[in-house]
Amino acid sequence: MPWSGFAGRVLDLHITTTAAVVLFAAAAVAGLFVLAARRNRRWLLLGPATASVVTVAVVVLAAVVVEVVWRPFPDPLPKIVYAWSGAAVLALALLIGRFVVRRRDRWRPLVVTGLVLAAVLVCICAAGGINAQFDAYPTVRAALGISDYRTVPFDAALAPQPEPDGGAPNPGSWSPPADLPTTGAVTEADVPGAVSGFSARAARIYLPPAYFATPRPDLPVFVLLAGQPGSTEDWLVGGKLTRTMDAYASGNRGLAPIVVLADGTGGQFANPLCVDSHLGNAATYLAVDVPDWVRSHLQVNPDPRAWAVGGLSYGGTCALQLAVTRPDVYPTFLDLSGQAEPTLGDRKTTIRDVFGGDAEAFARNNPADLLAKNRYPDSAGAFVVGRDDTDYRSGLEQLAAAATAAGMDVHITEVPGAHDFSVWSAGLEKEVPWLCHRLGLDPS
Repeated sequence: MPWSGFAGRVLDLHITTTAAVVLFAAAAVAGLFVLAARRNRRWLLLGPATASVVTVAVVVLAAVVVEVVWRPFPDPLPKIVYAWSGAAVLALALLIGRFVVRRRDRWRPLVVTGLVLAAVLVCICAAGGINAQFDAYPTVRAALGISDYRTVPFDAALAPQPEPDGGAPNPGSWSPPADLPTTGAVTEADVPGAVSGFSARAARIYLPPAYFATPRPDLPVFVLLAGQPGSTEDWLVGGKLTRTMDAYASGNRGLAPIVVLADGTGGQFANPLCVDSHLGNAATYLAVDVPDWVRSHLQVNPDPRAWAVGGLSYGGTCALQLAVTRPDVYPTFLDLSGQAEPTLGDRKTTIRDVFGGDAEAFARNNPADLLAKNRYPDSAGAFVVGRDDTDYRSGLEQLAAAATAAGMDVHITEVPGAHDFSVWSAGLEKEVPWLCHRLGLDPS
């Protein structure tokens, strides 16, 4: 839905920057109101202390469950996430406690409404603080799930066109028609695990303006993966994919890669480590099923030299894994803040829980081991890392050195930030010209 004027400006407000400061200040005032609202000696003596004890207990229990028992993520959550979660729990505990000791108070609807709204505002502020840590939803529009890009249904209109005499035009010699769309579009489709049996969520696919021309050229393909936890729409929201690709296409006759946002995990919290195992045959899905489906359902350049794979965090690790295990499929890769190795937290646990204790099987899927023993003279890649990413930067630098030693043509790009979408969106924007040059889409 198009939005303009004041509504559009509100939707495009960056809630992880200036708006967040205003929200945090309002939440602080609201928190004081929750503490001080309606004088009650018993509440003032017992309420805050009890609520604080409850908050600490809940946050500690949650941390134990997430980091020790459940372990849905390969790395510990940042402490700020627990701090903001604690703020929300504290607000709710204060609110509930204030109602418990209200017996002798004369409650007025305005006071009740104020207390509830104050607690809700603190919770919203906590969610905003967590969001600011990752920059996953940078604007009000993104947080509300309102897209700012064109969408099209996946139907027969997107199937390959009949080839003109002499075949599809080469991108280098192709001339755009006068009615070429000014932007690309996003569609959605199920990409089944025909060979792998992998159960994947629906893929999102970015089609550049040139794809909607007649005749259209055979375009290169960029398979782009999300992190973990993550979904196939993450690159469309925090990653600003359409904005980046449309900007490049506008200066290149509408030409840009087809970007397939494939599911590399099979679930929001699933972590198959981009290998074939009892957790799911993710490697075969991404290296066999996805390319086969794309070639049969979209008009693309089938030459592997026109194919690339990339991703952020877990997706970056996976992209490098595919580049070293299947260089015949993906000779070009983009690793944005990937890990030093595929992991469930530590190597011992990973080998035990994923590879059945077989260290050699782990080595066959670990980029560092494969780069040390093999040569990749026809492969190229880009590593992107946040300047302040103390957890991932050293590992990425070591992998880049190993890739260079293995004959790959690689480089590292640093951008401001840590391990968040501000890094990944900026990194993608910086690397698109290099990527398109590698895939044969240089501006004319």
